[in-house]
Amino acid sequence: ERITQTVEITKHVVDIEEKGVKLRLTIVDTPGFGDAVNNTECWKPVADYIDQQFEQYFRDESGLNRKNIQDNRVHCCIYFISPFGHGLRPLDVEFMRALHQRVNIVPVLAKADTLTPAEVERMKNKIREEIDHYGIRIYQFPECDSDEDEEFKLQDQALK
Repeated sequence: ERITQTVEITKHVVDIEEKGVKLRLTIVDTPGFGDAVNNTECWKPVADYIDQQFEQYFRDESGLNRKNIQDNRVHCCIYFISPFGHGLRPLDVEFMRALHQRVNIVPVLAKADTLTPAEVERMKNKIREEIDHYGIRIYQFPECDSDEDEEFKLQDQALK
């Protein structure tokens, strides 16, 4: 009998303090995503989770006691793309198209250190073309301030 793979959703909470600023970071991981033989609508549990967190926040904001509301909404999805292949898989396209209206998506080329710099550049260009072709909206990093030094501006441009 074939075992069906399910998408698991696990949360890890980390408290970060830097220069006196405290931040609670919640990382939501989805082990098992895309591992099944049949990945039809395997993105649905992720989309449902994002919607549930948004609805819970909306309910808390609409209530009478709004002093200690925890914001558990998903603000960013770092989507890892396999470096092996020729661009985006159909599952990648389906996932990003389903979620780009709900959350900021930052596509990342996974295991890029296994590729040569030329292969990385070629793969990134192919992925960008496909993202544009399928009309997927990804997070666009904002422009840096004009008063920043040149080194920072170059670093910012390289990250984009």
